[in-house]
Amino acid sequence: MSSHARPGGHEEAETPQEISRRQWMGNATIAISGVIGLTLAIPIVGSLIPDVGAGGATWTPLDENGWTQLQAATDTPVHIDINLKSKDAYLPEQSSPQSVWGIKVKDPLKFMRDRSDLFGPDGKDLLPYPIVNMGFVLFSPICPHLGCYYQWQGAQNRFLCPCHGSTYDPNGALTHGPAARGLDPLPLREATGVAQCEWIRYAPTIPDRLVISYTA
Repeated sequence: MSSHARPGGHEEAETPQEISRRQWMGNATIAISGVIGLTLAIPIVGSLIPDVGAGGATWTPLDENGWTQLQAATDTPVHIDINLKSKDAYLPEQSSPQSVWGIKVKDPLKFMRDRSDLFGPDGKDLLPYPIVNMGFVLFSPICPHLGCYYQWQGAQNRFLCPCHGSTYDPNGALTHGPAARGLDPLPLREATGVAQCEWIRYAPTIPDRLVISYTA
């Protein structure tokens, strides 16, 4: 039986009432702690649940001057700025400057021959959006090898990646490795008189186009 010190240094056994009171206080402390823990856990767990639909692709307007240049272009690709807005599942919406490359497709059949990696034998797009829209194609500025940003070299009539030397013809077809595929096209549309694109980041180093991100 439990005992405790009394005044004068003598230890006496606890009464049943004292034992019951001590057990009640212990149980009450546990219960209160549980309520506090649950109250804290609800907002914490809620913050870990991604917003429905967050992180998906969104339509981004093209720079008006760049779009005008692309419409007037002949055989030269046009570098077009965009202001990419994206929302991570756990963070507020963010904005970052990006760019795309646009080309005018004057001969759709030639483009399909040059970019056979983008079309099936029946001529249908292999991606879930039109490759050519309004007579144009937009390319991601990211080299599909290891994610560097390539540039247009007019003297060579080629897109060239400065990191590892992959080159692409004006239609984005791979002409020299080590990249495993041609340039990645992006969705393009016109809405209420404004040209828009969707930013998609595909997995590097592989022939297939697997989406890994809709953010820069």
